[in-house]
Amino acid sequence: MRLISGIADLWLGLCRKPPRVHASQTDIVYLTKPAHEGLPDGGSGGLRMIRRGIGAALSGTKTLAQNPQLLWFTLLTGLVLAGYTIGQAALRYIGWTMQPDIIVRYILDFFIAFATMFCLVFLLASIFMSISSKKEGSVSFFEGLSGAKKYIKATFLWSFVLALTGILLSYIWFYSFYGLPPELRFLNVFGPFQFITSTITQFPFNWTLDWDMLTEIPGYGGRSLLLWIYPFGFMETLQFSVITLLLFILTPFVVPLIVLEQKTLQEAVVGSFAMMKKTWADVAACAVFLGVIVSGVFLTYLLVQAASGIVSPYETVIFHPPDTWIALAILYNLLILTLAFIVVTVGGIAARDLYISAKTGQMPVSTEPEPSS
Repeated sequence: MRLISGIADLWLGLCRKPPRVHASQTDIVYLTKPAHEGLPDGGSGGLRMIRRGIGAALSGTKTLAQNPQLLWFTLLTGLVLAGYTIGQAALRYIGWTMQPDIIVRYILDFFIAFATMFCLVFLLASIFMSISSKKEGSVSFFEGLSGAKKYIKATFLWSFVLALTGILLSYIWFYSFYGLPPELRFLNVFGPFQFITSTITQFPFNWTLDWDMLTEIPGYGGRSLLLWIYPFGFMETLQFSVITLLLFILTPFVVPLIVLEQKTLQEAVVGSFAMMKKTWADVAACAVFLGVIVSGVFLTYLLVQAASGIVSPYETVIFHPPDTWIALAILYNLLILTLAFIVVTVGGIAARDLYISAKTGQMPVSTEPEPSS
């Protein structure tokens, strides 16, 4: 109740006491040298905030390019979400074969979501520790991973809150759009996942164009494990990822406040909402900028689709693509996923830069490795 009251006070302007100021521990946090006071060329306050948000994304990209060790975050994040996909596939298989009680299914669903969320939050804390604890040489992600263990209790509790919120939002989404009465079911056409659902049935995402080739077990007529993983598990993971990103965008400074200032979870949540009141445009601009990049690259599937249709229209579009096109489609899908996880890594680094900007009013420069002597 104290946590909810604190958030309400800050958002509704009911808090009359000045906020407490906690001094950061300089033996843990090493902030980079400010690049400049504000942004050049002046401009209105709204424009400056948008420029800061885009600048944070560009600074995060530069930091990642200069410190390739941070790509371990990209790889581990991909593995965590792959595990979530398999977990959801297993949950669907259990529900189809054993038909467990609905409460058991909800518990298993929450356990998978919580385990995934904890791994993601812990990895995010690790990337903050990696960059902020840098003293000399290039950033070491595994040192940050080790340092993040000190905040495992707070990250555990925050992961629980995010997982529970995400599950509730997921079920609200399901019952709001998929539980509509028949006369209102046409509204589901405008759901944001409708486009993705229809897209993955096309080449190059559905590289067979015939689900029976992936789903039928020869000689038995049942459903193969691959069906549960793709597309069902994949779609569950996509929905989970969207909700997770939304929650992180709404509370971007909770993990930095826990890791960089050693706040308690309650203080970090309240502090994050207070900082968001001043920097919401920065955060939104950064998120939209990165989202546009991912969306633009994703839409290149139209070029692959068109090229395959021109070269072999009958096999690719109507029946079954040749093996060469299937291999190219799988490679294309892997490249798309890799880019998406790299953008997520850039977003994590940008969150730290936005946090420093919100605290100091200055955007830090990217973290460059020290030149070897």
